[in-house]
Amino acid sequence: MEHMDTVYDVIIIGGGPAGLTAAQYAARARLKTIVLDKSASAGALAYSNKIENYPGITEPLTGSEMLDLFRGQACSFGAEYVETQVVGVNFDTEMKEVYVSDGVYKGKTVIIATGSMGRKAGIPGEEEFLGKGVSYCATCDAAFFKDLTVSVIGDSEEAVKEAGVLARFAKTVYIISPLKETTFTTDDFSLPADRVRVMTNSRVVSIHGSDVVTHIKVKNMESKEEQDMAMDGVFVYLVGSRPVVDFLGESISLQEKTCVFTHRSMETSIPGIFAAGDVTCGEVRQVVVAASYGCIAALSAERFIHNRKRAKFDWSKS
Repeated sequence: MEHMDTVYDVIIIGGGPAGLTAAQYAARARLKTIVLDKSASAGALAYSNKIENYPGITEPLTGSEMLDLFRGQACSFGAEYVETQVVGVNFDTEMKEVYVSDGVYKGKTVIIATGSMGRKAGIPGEEEFLGKGVSYCATCDAAFFKDLTVSVIGDSEEAVKEAGVLARFAKTVYIISPLKETTFTTDDFSLPADRVRVMTNSRVVSIHGSDVVTHIKVKNMESKEEQDMAMDGVFVYLVGSRPVVDFLGESISLQEKTCVFTHRSMETSIPGIFAAGDVTCGEVRQVVVAASYGCIAALSAERFIHNRKRAKFDWSKS
């Protein structure tokens, strides 16, 4: 396979905003950089239908359009971009190894930027309308549902907090729980009673629409009766959004077996291995935050490679 005999300064796993920002900074620092991305059209940002709050963007963009800008900029500085599925890693040797389906890449440093995605779609219509009314992130998309009707599926603490975010914008927010009694009350999270309605003992069996979501079908778990409910947005929190870390195996320390723990420099428990974006244990999941993490990770990788105590911040003057 092409490049398999090449030793890279930086191997970046993941082609989202964190990974591509890291690629831009690393390549601009004249580090031999490659991005291994499972798909240019997959990932949380790629599924976003509208981005309008990224600094410097004066007109709304789709997530896919924004990723194209990130990718083009990284490649213009010399980063390589390869679509391939990473299946495993070996961080035990001095030269780090990243395994793909048909070979292995070797590098001095690795930046893990695989992001975080919701669980595999399980409700009929969920995958079809992802980015078209179905979302896994109220913080990201709540503003698009101003004065509309939305539902939050699930009753975890995350789901209830996200319902609170939605209630600042939406006209009505339904929290739909399969439990007979919820594990929370609206008072627990200061949810506005005039806009948040809780449906217990209920399950969303399908999501429907044309170009966007228009309604859902809800089944009462006790009576087995089904009803159609007009709906503009559906936020799914049955399992929650989880960092993509399955390919790491036991190679690196994970916090609560879910996210990659990093220091402020974005370095993990293994020297030379960094992580950036939603795969880390940060609480805020926004494109601008992921990009900043990617920047820090690249600066830290450059410092690691050149054995400097401080990162070199402006290579244009060198």
